[in-house]
Formats: sequence, structure tokens, C-alpha cells
Amino acid sequence: MKNQDLKELTKDQHSRSLDFTFTFESSKSPNEIFETLLDARGWWSGLYSEKFKGSTDKLNEDFTFNAGGGAHYTKQRLTELVPDKKIVWLVVESNLNFLKDPEEWTGTKICFDISKKENKTEVRFTHEGLVPNLEAYDGCANAWTKYLQKLSGNLG
Repeated sequence: MKNQDLKELTKDQHSRSLDFTFTFESSKSPNEIFETLLDARGWWSGLYSEKFKGSTDKLNEDFTFNAGGGAHYTKQRLTELVPDKKIVWLVVESNLNFLKDPEEWTGTKICFDISKKENKTEVRFTHEGLVPNLEAYDGCANAWTKYLQKLSGNLG
């Protein structure tokens, strides 16, 4: 491996460690949590007048998410689906019109990892690519925290 390739790999690994993450535990089964998460309309709503179009639960299909009266538009594609274990949506388009670079989310991934931990189920949310040096980080990390706290409360 060339030195430059190693630098890029190290830089990539470092930035991944800075991705926004949120972890919680639930008494619900991995299957119950998996089914709940696939229905993004059920948990990714109720805060900023959200609107969805398309399917959030079909592999390789797209859905759009609008919030904040048009301030936030994204199109996601379900790219990975491992029943009761993992869900990944790739952001294929974004227009966050409150940012200098409204396409800042494009190419990022919204990931859920579900695992059994003793008598609980652990849910780890990671927004890969949403890192502190992005303009969107503070506002989006705050919004994600609100959505995920609400979700974790509902999943008990």
C-alpha cells in the first residue's frame, strides 16, 4: 500500500469515528425494533412538519423526506437490509437550503445496527458522513437526538 493510500485510509477511519451516533437499549425484540425502524414515517416525524413520499422499507427503492417547510429535502435509497440486524439508507440527493452547501448530506448514510445485549436489544444509530466539521452538524445532531430520544422512549 502506498503511503498516500495509507494516509487516506487513516483519514477515512478517523472521520468515521467522528460520525454522529446515538445508542440506546430497549426491552423490545430485535424483530419488533427492526419493523419499527423500517417504517420511518412512524418515528422520523412529529417535530418539523415532515412529509414522506415513497417506500422506506423496500431494498433499492427511494423515498423522499421533507421537513421544516421546505428547509430540508433529502432522497434516500434503502441499500442494506439484514432482517433484525441492520438497515442502511444512502442519501442520494439533498437540499438543505439553510446551508452554504445545501448538498452536504448527499452521499452520507443513515444506519441502524441492532444487536442483542443480555436481556435487552441495543440500537446503534450512525449518520455516516455527518461529522463535526460540516456546517449541518450541530443543527442536524440536535434534530437527530430529538427524533431518537422520542423513538427510544416509544420502544421502552
